[in-house]
Amino acid sequence: MTEYEPVIGLEMHAELMTESKMFSKAKVVDSVEAAPNTAVSPLCLGMPGTLPVINEKAVEYATRVALALNCEINHHNIFARKNYFYPDLPKGYQISQYEQPLGVNGWLDIELESGETKRIGIRRVHMEEDTGKLTHQDDGTSLVDYNRAGVPLLEIVTEPDIRSGEEARAYAMKVRQILRYLGVNSGDMEKGVLRVEPNISIRPVGSTEFGTRTELKNLNSFRVLADGTAFEIARQTAVLQSGGKVVQETRGWHDTRRETFSQRTKEEAEDYRYFPEPDLPPLHLDDAWIEAVRASLPELPDVKVARYMADYELSEYDSRVLSEERAVGEWFDTAVTAGGIPKSVANWMINELFRLMNEAKLSIDAIQVTPAALVELIGLVDKQTINNNTAKDVLAEMFTSGTAPTQIVEAKRLAQISDNAALQAIIDQILDDNAEQVARYLEGQEKLRGFFVGQVMRQTKGKANPGLVNQLLDSALDAKK
Repeated sequence: MTEYEPVIGLEMHAELMTESKMFSKAKVVDSVEAAPNTAVSPLCLGMPGTLPVINEKAVEYATRVALALNCEINHHNIFARKNYFYPDLPKGYQISQYEQPLGVNGWLDIELESGETKRIGIRRVHMEEDTGKLTHQDDGTSLVDYNRAGVPLLEIVTEPDIRSGEEARAYAMKVRQILRYLGVNSGDMEKGVLRVEPNISIRPVGSTEFGTRTELKNLNSFRVLADGTAFEIARQTAVLQSGGKVVQETRGWHDTRRETFSQRTKEEAEDYRYFPEPDLPPLHLDDAWIEAVRASLPELPDVKVARYMADYELSEYDSRVLSEERAVGEWFDTAVTAGGIPKSVANWMINELFRLMNEAKLSIDAIQVTPAALVELIGLVDKQTINNNTAKDVLAEMFTSGTAPTQIVEAKRLAQISDNAALQAIIDQILDDNAEQVARYLEGQEKLRGFFVGQVMRQTKGKANPGLVNQLLDSALDAKK
């Protein structure tokens, strides 16, 4: 039986978070929360006599993405008309880019579950306008909302370098992370501001020719991307192994049945009858402008991970966790700048602060704990003013109230007891009150040592210095031998 390998290229469509639309002054609104058709203009609605004007901020955002994806920037850009007729496209064409897109020949390295790194080529990054939104009713009618029509949209197209649904998911997740780092897209796939469309074909192992491809449209989660791609690979394999032929078509994903379904025959580029947009002049980007955009880029995730590992000697796991969100990395860097020891700050953030954030469902830029306050708390532990368990309780109160750790410790008298004489007296009293347990310990039941420690901690309400307790307890027990 012939063995087949998948060949997958990915298209991602990302709405850019500008204030106004791609070619008009109409406001960009949340297409889910805003009332339908309240953020439109004559241009959005395809009215005759309207003229488009390029949104400079959208071009800047698009250039940021293209540079972050290691693309060559075309100085000379042409917008084109992509002609097709659909109810969500009021002009009967979409203004897009075709022969001369913004960015070409890029790449992105992704990390696979095996631990390997794979480079995915990026064929093009081009600007266009989004379409409207159709809502299909149970009675067979459809409603059209044009709030989304004309929103700046960036299309990112890979080379056919992806070989599985898991690779597709890893690539898409990394692109989403970069878009969020750049501040150009929220990454909220449920709201449709980021959509993923894999083009999938299979071919006999060892062959260099491409098979007939199908496209899965508008997938809105990484799980669906992985599952839909895996299903389509299996479906095409079964078709070919049974002697059939794969049809080039656009398919959708049925989430309940967990399978793809045919939507329409797939168009080719010539079907769209591209030609230069006559109402827009060519867009020229000079070197100075491109370099100014490049200089504005933040430190990107891979660079941040490498810096944490090299400069702070953090593990790769810790480095990636702290670099997942730009705001988290900046919070960590601020804590280190405030005097925090990187490894200690990383441990407290990952193990304790993130737990509190998850329970409260808060992002790091919404919490009341400041980086300096966490460094102060860690300092209290290092100076043995409080022990580790007490510090966790103090952090929980800091998280709720925003109060400084020193104030909490002083107000609640949580400081560790590190007075030798006071602890010695407590230990002597506990050993006197538990003579039977002491005798059993001396007979060899060494597990009872933990019992004595627990009694000391209970009597001191957890405030005894653990290291000092252990030292004094060992001396007291040795003296009874």
